[in-house]
Amino acid sequence: MDEQKKFSMNNMMLAFIAVLVVVGLVALAGFFLLTPPDDIIMGQAEATEVRISGKVPGRILSYRFGEGDRVKAGDTLVFLDTPEVMAKLRQAEAARAAAEAQNAKALKGAREQEIAAAFEMWQKAQAGLTIAEKSFNRVRNLYEKGVVSAQKKDEAEANYNAMVATEKAARSQYEMAKEGARKEDKAATAAMVERAQGAIAEVESYVEERALLSPIDGEVTERFPEVGELVGTGAPIMHIADLTDMWVTFSIREDLLKDIRIGSEVNAFIPALGDQPVRLKVYYMKDMGTYAAWKATKTNGQYDSKTFEVRARPIEKVADLRPGMSVILKKKGKEIL
Repeated sequence: MDEQKKFSMNNMMLAFIAVLVVVGLVALAGFFLLTPPDDIIMGQAEATEVRISGKVPGRILSYRFGEGDRVKAGDTLVFLDTPEVMAKLRQAEAARAAAEAQNAKALKGAREQEIAAAFEMWQKAQAGLTIAEKSFNRVRNLYEKGVVSAQKKDEAEANYNAMVATEKAARSQYEMAKEGARKEDKAATAAMVERAQGAIAEVESYVEERALLSPIDGEVTERFPEVGELVGTGAPIMHIADLTDMWVTFSIREDLLKDIRIGSEVNAFIPALGDQPVRLKVYYMKDMGTYAAWKATKTNGQYDSKTFEVRARPIEKVADLRPGMSVILKKKGKEIL
């Protein structure tokens, strides 16, 4: 009887311990299941990138740098073959030569032979005027004495007046030949020379585009066309990344923005660098539009949560940080870790 009672007590003890174990396991499971997990906010490292492109179409002649190479500002990156531009340059130079010839002609005036011919015509007109004047005086005297008719006197006077006009015209032709082109013509030919020089300067600027230079210190991240391929005006040829100007971009729901403000500092880590910690300073925040809503009001009875783009820069330079690397923020409860 005592043994049965002892056995019953042992069974009750085991049952009680089993119940305690089950309750403990359920409590532990509930703790882990009911405790919300840490929110992981993943961002991406980015850097300033400059697109290299040309003003004129051409064919890729050769590259001086490949992807991954470091370049300095002013380094020649690529050479373009642009035969059309060289043809335009020759046309512009020929137009300038023609304009300069016209301008020289206007400045120099008439040739010596033309001036001499105009002078001789003037002298001839002067001689004719002298004869016509003498003839008119004689006829007029005879008319006054009644020797000749009024018609003869009128004919002599008309011939004299015609020779006066002829002498004036000949003298004007001589003076015009001696003076050369009018100042308006000289100004017009000078403007033609300026226009031709401007056209050459424009084409020469295109000629300089045959060799494209790097505007910044950086690293070649991408090369698009291969040697021998044609590229159009403004078509991208290379990308240069400035690795000294880097930042991290996060997409964060507004319900996680409590501790994030412009100028605030947050801690993060970089998985690609062995979870290396990094401290970031926020400098930019902007909503990403209604298309980036995370929660719909009709499904959970709450307000819509928009997503904001947040940018932050490392307070100290991070060695080996590359564009595209993930940068992680952790949020526990209502606080950013």
